[in-house]
Amino acid sequence: MDHRLSPELEELRRTVEEFAHDVVAPKIGDFYERHEFPYEIVREMGRMGLFGLPFPEEYGGMGGDYLALGIALEELARVDSSVAITLEAGVSLGAMPLHLFGTEEQKREWLPRLCTGEILGAFGLTEPDGGSDAGATRTTARLDPDTNEWVINGTKCFITNSGTDITGLVTVTAVTGRKPDGKPRISAIIVPSGTPGFTVAAPYSKVGWNASDTRELSFADVRVPAANLLGEEGRGYAQFLRILDEGRIAIAALATGLAQGCVDESVKYAKERHAFGRPIGANQAIQFKIADMEMKAHTARLAWRDAASRLVAGEPFKKEAALAKLYSSTVAVDNARDATQVHGGYGFMNEYPVARMWRDSKILEIGEGTSEVQRMLIARELGLVS
Repeated sequence: MDHRLSPELEELRRTVEEFAHDVVAPKIGDFYERHEFPYEIVREMGRMGLFGLPFPEEYGGMGGDYLALGIALEELARVDSSVAITLEAGVSLGAMPLHLFGTEEQKREWLPRLCTGEILGAFGLTEPDGGSDAGATRTTARLDPDTNEWVINGTKCFITNSGTDITGLVTVTAVTGRKPDGKPRISAIIVPSGTPGFTVAAPYSKVGWNASDTRELSFADVRVPAANLLGEEGRGYAQFLRILDEGRIAIAALATGLAQGCVDESVKYAKERHAFGRPIGANQAIQFKIADMEMKAHTARLAWRDAASRLVAGEPFKKEAALAKLYSSTVAVDNARDATQVHGGYGFMNEYPVARMWRDSKILEIGEGTSEVQRMLIARELGLVS
């Protein structure tokens, strides 16, 4: 399989690369230090059409696919992961559920503004007592027959893009009844921002991703029209598992970008930093370390592009997405640690990008399914788990 980019995709890659270096890089450090959401940068990403990359033109999108999205995410993450995760969550988790499962009316209402970045969407799945067990949903939604409204109660946590000034909606999973065997029927429901009873907590104090928005959400008798049901009742859990499968490819691309960014910064520093009368890059120990980092980033790129190509071709991709996410997140952490070591004491200083990359890398082994979950999925696809 040829993973070299078409002329159109190469042009996209160069455009995003230039944007990342010319617009994001000079400003993002200050946003990161202040724990401030970079609205100006996000608006520019919207004007570029990045939020609409994998969506049809009829809804305001760019008519691309997940491969195009992954290329953009990788290039952004080579410079900063907060900006990259804002795009990933806005597309894969905010808009994609509407595109895949929404009614025509829901798509017409929400997708055009999501595709231009005018508003952001969020994905309300994780709960405080659930974690990786997304099926253990405790948030409930009952249909009030008198008003034909869903009444939602519960709490969600670790929700990206959920509390910005431009957040337009959160799609939440909730138990809407019980199956004949007593298991919960989990459905997905669209909750517009500002709905009475829908409370957004203050931003979390995080180790990394400090320029992205992550919050806890609570729902106290939140009422939305019955028409806000996304997809079929009782199919919400299955729908969101599909979203997570695709999202793992996007996270793998982001992790690859971080891993490559660590190589970029290490090569630059190794050429500039002199010790004992010569550049430290002249030392074979440094050369070998950076060579290994490049090998890992290159292999991670092949993995996520393979998974994306299978998705675009309509082929099974669950195992390949899990492989890509597991490997790329692992090497992102490895490369961030090694890049910090190459930089020595300066790698511990926040003015150097590798310090930010080191802090940002660890969440990649946790979000969109932990590394342990990826191994479970791979084992299941190999037939080791019934």
